[in-house]
Amino acid sequence: MRKAYFTLVFLTVTGAACEKEINVDLQRTEDMLVVEGIIEQGAFPMVRISRSLNYFSKITPQQLLESFVHDANVTVSNGARTHRLREYSTDTTGGVALYFYTIDTADLQTAFLGEAGKSYTLRIEAEGKVLHSITTIPEPRLTLDTMWWKNAGGDDTGRARILVKVTDPPERGNYVRYFTSRNKERFLPGLNSVFDDQVVNGTSFDVPLDPGVDKNRSIDFDDYGFFSKGDTVTLKFCNIDHNTYDFWRTADFAYTSTGNPFASPTRILGNVTGALGYWGGYSITYRTITIPK
Repeated sequence: MRKAYFTLVFLTVTGAACEKEINVDLQRTEDMLVVEGIIEQGAFPMVRISRSLNYFSKITPQQLLESFVHDANVTVSNGARTHRLREYSTDTTGGVALYFYTIDTADLQTAFLGEAGKSYTLRIEAEGKVLHSITTIPEPRLTLDTMWWKNAGGDDTGRARILVKVTDPPERGNYVRYFTSRNKERFLPGLNSVFDDQVVNGTSFDVPLDPGVDKNRSIDFDDYGFFSKGDTVTLKFCNIDHNTYDFWRTADFAYTSTGNPFASPTRILGNVTGALGYWGGYSITYRTITIPK
């Protein structure tokens, strides 16, 4: 996650042949801690802590490695138990180590799995700061009914679209985030990965399912939205709370508007007091479909 120090929009007006030089004094802002924490239904909590990086800096593997915060005191509570997480590391395919905090396997007496309908408090002591946040794993109120595919149409015989039917209860205030996996590869979030029930409240509705994307790579929009014939696709359909929805709604918008000089400046709405980032709970339903060749 990168930290934006300022947003500047240049409007070029054609008319009288005149130019004015504008000098902007860039003020360096203090680095902040960045938290990415999740607790899923049926899984242990996992938290990553790092320091923000300058928006204009050239990010290298060494910078990423040095941005991780080590030896933090991280606890998660479900109201009945409080468990101190332990720091671990894992290597990526790019040869960069990732550091994260999860359950201490040497002290399982206070460890617990995420459960739908419960709230979880995250507390972090790191680098002289105390951070905290609360999230809920909601009951799966927005339900996934069916999932099917159809041909892309026209002369395109090698690609297909996937659609799902979703039912929303009469009560307002339900939120979803989704991921897809092709052929047992890793789950990737949608380009716009969250939606709410503001318009569809209390109804059953059909919606096209766009493939998840790796936002660290460029996206081919000529191919976006389609799956290939022969793909086995698994949908990870997650009910989330309002704060988690707000974080990813604003983060997705910031990503899709990058490079657009006419886009409105976006402040990503985190829910961790004293830091950037979020602590989110996920109630998960999986559904798999194979598109025949």
